[in-house]
Amino acid sequence: MSLPDYPFEGRYHEVRPGLRMHYLDEGPRDGEVIVMLHGNPSWSYYWRHLVLGLRDRYRCIVPDHIGMGFSDKPGDADYAYTLQSRVDDLSALLKHLGIERDITLAVHDWGGMIGFGWALSHAAAVRRLVITNTAAFTLPTAKKMPWQLTLGRDSKLGALLIRGFNAFAAGAARFGVVHRMPAEVRRAYCAPYDSWQNRISTLRFVQDIPLAPGDRAWSLVEAAGKRLPEFADRPAILGWGLQDFVFDRHFLDGFTAALPKAEVHAWDDAGHYVLEEKHREFVPKVRRFLEQNPLG
Repeated sequence: MSLPDYPFEGRYHEVRPGLRMHYLDEGPRDGEVIVMLHGNPSWSYYWRHLVLGLRDRYRCIVPDHIGMGFSDKPGDADYAYTLQSRVDDLSALLKHLGIERDITLAVHDWGGMIGFGWALSHAAAVRRLVITNTAAFTLPTAKKMPWQLTLGRDSKLGALLIRGFNAFAAGAARFGVVHRMPAEVRRAYCAPYDSWQNRISTLRFVQDIPLAPGDRAWSLVEAAGKRLPEFADRPAILGWGLQDFVFDRHFLDGFTAALPKAEVHAWDDAGHYVLEEKHREFVPKVRRFLEQNPLG
């Protein structure tokens, strides 16, 4: 399997009996910790450029959520594919690593809900924020649910396209950027999702999108959104691709309203996978941000 710019040695931890989570642990053991959380349908591959740009000085912890990347991909009988499960898995991994304080939280896509869901009970541990095209609150009232997500979330046809034809991962790799990804990079994004069984999580993530009270993830995301302004006193840097048709300017505005002191970098010529298109610009900005806001 060709994985350009991903020269890392993966590690595994059993976050639940019989279920292994794959993760990267790159950088000095005594370095300041950056926890990088991907979303759907990506995996730790999304963060590779940031890891490469920071691992000489910072300890980079980058999990693949269960069902994603190189982590185990159990069926529904063996795992509840819910937001709460993701939060619990993250807690188990960080506890295993002894990392429960002085964390810089970096998030993308569903990683925002997972990370800020975890932060509901670990707020004091989060010292800095790196936020890219994500959410930590329910769908803004001015934002319409994209039809592509509605199709995948609520229809049998959408489920068939996602699990039978890998439409979500393949579509994101093509349409999640403004500038076309190299073919080998697109293949790398899709590589973990090479069968019906291995695409279970890309579908379950979509089906877990909370749109109304009563949806399984609603209460957790609603609570995270209400408490997001509590993080306004933490140093934060935002990197945003404005051509993202899901996490668009409505979501960026939500973060800037809650975190008014955040350093913001937004690009009109970048999409959802902002670190694909703008890593040469954004990674040095993140490093400078970390250096200017030390934890000591």
